[in-house]
This record gives sequence, structure tokens and C-alpha cells, in this order.
Amino acid sequence: MVVSPANADAGARATSRNDFGELIRLVRSEGLLDRRYGYYAVKISLTLLALAGGCVAFALLGDSWWQLVTAVFFAVMFAQVAFLGHDAGHNQIFRSGRANDRAGYALGAVVGMSYGWWMGKHSRHHANPNHEGDDPDIDIPLLAFTRGQSAEKSGFVRWTSKHQAWLFFPLLFLEGLSLHWAGIDAVWRGKVKARRLEAVSLVAHFVVYLGAVFVVLSPPVAIAFIAVHQGLWGVYMGCSFAPGHKGMPTFTDKTKLDFLRKQVLTSRNIRGGRWVDFTLGGLNHQIEHHLFPSMPRVNLRRAQPLVRQFCADHGIDYAQCGLLKTYYYVLQHLHDVSAPLREKSARAR
Repeated sequence: MVVSPANADAGARATSRNDFGELIRLVRSEGLLDRRYGYYAVKISLTLLALAGGCVAFALLGDSWWQLVTAVFFAVMFAQVAFLGHDAGHNQIFRSGRANDRAGYALGAVVGMSYGWWMGKHSRHHANPNHEGDDPDIDIPLLAFTRGQSAEKSGFVRWTSKHQAWLFFPLLFLEGLSLHWAGIDAVWRGKVKARRLEAVSLVAHFVVYLGAVFVVLSPPVAIAFIAVHQGLWGVYMGCSFAPGHKGMPTFTDKTKLDFLRKQVLTSRNIRGGRWVDFTLGGLNHQIEHHLFPSMPRVNLRRAQPLVRQFCADHGIDYAQCGLLKTYYYVLQHLHDVSAPLREKSARAR
């Protein structure tokens, strides 16, 4: 019997759908998609309690250069709060979307981020990870994540892209400010649904934050505190999100993959124990998170061996490595895609 190309494609799509259907039934049978109210009640309570304790320590310590230590602490806590906001955005905490959104708006206000802006950006990323032109996470003006992007650079961004492997970590010191500004800009331009709520939340955050810093600290210490806090928060956030996809295959409009393979082939897991789960907010299980975004963070570790074995049985590449190794891959990828820019400069000389 001769099979036409159209019938072959239809059969492949059906098989792909059946693959993911089989996997999701397996995961659901283990109860891994069930809500974990107790876990999140403890997690949120301890996080906010630690943050409140840091605020008390900040007030008691007063105008001292030792406040730079509390700035480091607040950088860590802001990231932990942001991770909880990420969980809320994926409906991991509560059953209803409204309850999760309420938590997301509140947690976003704590760190001075627009929850609505982030949700729009992050939803596009999940729908098309590492898809050139569709994934906003690989559309960063100062960097190039594909050879095609590097060829389009000009002026100052051409220089930053040419040296991006060396500049990557230094640029992360600006990530915190970028997150603040992107949210402010989206709210100002009316690009978020709850514009009034987010405007009030952002204004309240910056009034309280800057007011506390400049009331308690003298100007030199206050400026140093803000620089350390915001800079390290940006580095922490960037170092948490970058390993999951940077350096993995990128695709274009001409590439068509089913949901299962699109999510697995563009994602990378990071090995490690529960301390890595805590430090990276569960994003070390990037493959499982992308396959099951609403799965509570605490269940991702249990899902990992099931998904890895399923991928092995179906001949799907499953990427996983250590934390330091993944940063090597990220920097190597950035260095490789910017090679044409360096070669062109060398020829010009």
C-alpha cells in the first residue's frame, strides 16, 4: 500500500497527540496535577515572614554600611517572592484562575513588577519556546540568540551582541531595573488588563521602597543599598531563567513540531537536590514545567523520572546537566551565534 505525504503527516500528528495524551494520563494517575494547598500555605507564609523579618532588621540596623548585607538578603527574597508570583501565574497555587491572579497581583506589588505585563510575555514564551519571532525571551535588543538575529544588529547593539558572551553576566545587573521599567511602561501605555490596580500597586511599591530606604539611610548608603539590591536581584532572576532554554535548539516559522517535542527539545533541566529546587524556584525542572505548567512546583521532582523515561521510550532527546555546566552551554551558545559579527570586524580591519 502506498501512503501519500498528506496521509503520512496526518498519521504523524495523530501519533504525536497520542504520545502527549499517554504522558498526561500517566502523570495524572500519579496525582501530580492535584493542588498542594498545604505546601503553598507553608511556603508563602515562611517567605513573607522572612521578608518581614528582613524589614525589621533593616529598620533596627539603621544608617550603617552593614545594610549592604541586608541588600543581599532582600535580593534573594525578592526572587523568592517572584517565583511564587510565577507559580500563581501558572495556576499552580489555587484551582481558580481568579484566585491565582489575585495572589499574582499581590506578589507582583511586593517586588514592584507588573503581573499583567509579565503574564502576557510569559504566556507567549510558553506557547513558542525558542521560536524566533514568537518567543519574547529570545528577543532582547542587546543580545542575539540566533545567527539570524546577529545579522540584523547595527550600531551599539551590534557591539554588545559581538561581545555578548563576556557581557552576559554583567548585563544581568540591569535585569532588575528592566523588569521594573517594562512593567511601568506597559501600565503607562495601557497594555495590561487591570491598569488602575497595577498603577496603584507600582506607585505604592516605589513610594514605600524608596521612602524607607532614604528615610532610614543616608544618601550614599541608600544609593549603594539600591544598587546592590536591584543589581543582585537582576542577576539572580537572570541566572534562574536563562539555563532553561538558552543554548537549546531554536526554530523558525518553517519548523513544525507537536506540543510534546516543542516543549522538550527546547528545554533543559538542571541536576541537583532540593536545595536547587529552592534556589531556582523549581525552574530547574524546566522540561516538566513546560509540559505541565499548572503542576505545583513541589510535584515537578516526582514527575521528572516519569517524563524522562517516557522520552527515552519514544526516542525524544531529554537534556539535563549540572548547574555550572548549563552556564557554560549558555555562554558557548552566545559566543557561537555572534561569531559572524567578530569575523566581519576582523575582515574590515
